[in-house]
Amino acid sequence: MTVRKCIIVDDEPAAHYVLVNYISQNPQLELVQQCYNGIEALNFLRSNPVDLMFLDIDMPEISGLELLRTLNEPPKTILTTAYSEFALESYEFGIFDYLLKPIYLPRFLKSMERFFSSYTDEKTEIMNPTIAVKIDGFMLDLNVKDILFAQSCGNYVKIFTIKKIFLASMTTNELEKSLSAEHFMRVHKSYIVAIAKIKDWERNMVVIGNEKIPVGITYRRALTERLKLNDNQ
Repeated sequence: MTVRKCIIVDDEPAAHYVLVNYISQNPQLELVQQCYNGIEALNFLRSNPVDLMFLDIDMPEISGLELLRTLNEPPKTILTTAYSEFALESYEFGIFDYLLKPIYLPRFLKSMERFFSSYTDEKTEIMNPTIAVKIDGFMLDLNVKDILFAQSCGNYVKIFTIKKIFLASMTTNELEKSLSAEHFMRVHKSYIVAIAKIKDWERNMVVIGNEKIPVGITYRRALTERLKLNDNQ
């Protein structure tokens, strides 16, 4: 049995009491930290990776959503709050689930079932990976192996695949987080490329298909090392 590490981030002691009680009843969860504001959580997460964060939205100093904006790679997050009106805004951060206070045990258990099932889903995705992107207001699953490269277009990303080009409603940073760092790499502030699809490269550019893609100065060294490593394998 794999045990997943979790933390509670909430300024209300009563909320901690309830969540600690629920977490203690689940042997697959290990509570490793209790934080009472966003600053405490930020300091802890910088050096202590966890699998799950129970996060309140309305807190002093920095709110839960501000904490998520600050973290480069936040853990899977379940929001715990009394304010349902924040639900829509919160989903832009990839929130895993949303528990409305007062939190009842059956609803908590349902959320945990989804959380643990997500790891099984991730194993399946490794075998046949896809990413979900919004195209013209509709969600579409793109096969990762078909992606050649992606280009930033403001709040949109132009995704070039083997068959066609898609304009997805997301940022380049959001797309980068959805792709495996083993197979994709940022080569410019506006471009992400599939390493295996590069057929030629120079100091200032890579070639994928018939497209020449610029390489930013800050990415050159990492790209060169990565491609040389691939050549030697």
